[in-house]
Amino acid sequence: MKRFLMTLALSSLAAFAADVSGNWKATAEGPNGAMERTFAFKVDGDKLSGETVSSMMGKSVIENGKVEGDQISFTITIKFQDNEMKMNYKGKLSGDTLKLTAERAGGEAGQAIEWNAKRGS
Repeated sequence: MKRFLMTLALSSLAAFAADVSGNWKATAEGPNGAMERTFAFKVDGDKLSGETVSSMMGKSVIENGKVEGDQISFTITIKFQDNEMKMNYKGKLSGDTLKLTAERAGGEAGQAIEWNAKRGS
């Protein structure tokens, strides 16, 4: 009985997880002007996976993705001038809008990029 109640509770939590599955188009203001990035998210329970593409940085695989309620987080590895760097993303879903903050792993605080994404692109 205890196991059944635990399974029921976990299933209920999963039902309230953000539905970010699908394609998203995001924009952000960078030091050299507007930037665009697309995300293709896949959700399995509380695990987030997929890929992202930008015209400047190319394609990256979404790693270590998590979904908790309306919050998501994940990491990507980008190649910039022959150097690889990890970017940590955190975001909040509200309907068909996703607000994301990206920071370089191990980078200085306050150097985040704010992305605004819309579903279905």
